[in-house]
Amino acid sequence: MFDEQKVKEVMAAVLEIETTEINENSSMDNVKQWDSLHHMNMVLALEEAFSVSIPDEDAANATSYRLIVLVLGELLGA
Repeated sequence: MFDEQKVKEVMAAVLEIETTEINENSSMDNVKQWDSLHHMNMVLALEEAFSVSIPDEDAANATSYRLIVLVLGELLGA
């Protein structure tokens, strides 16, 4: 399985928050810094960090930590 801590680290770096602020319930709805620009930057950073290409539809729908983990898990075969 892939490293979920790495997901948190990438997300936190893009959102400019502490990794401890990212949890199972984190989403665009409850993380103030997570706007559409940060979302696209996060998708690009995650693609680079995990050496994957996230399909546009998945990228647009991955608006929470849980959904990002699910998408990356599928892409990485985890």
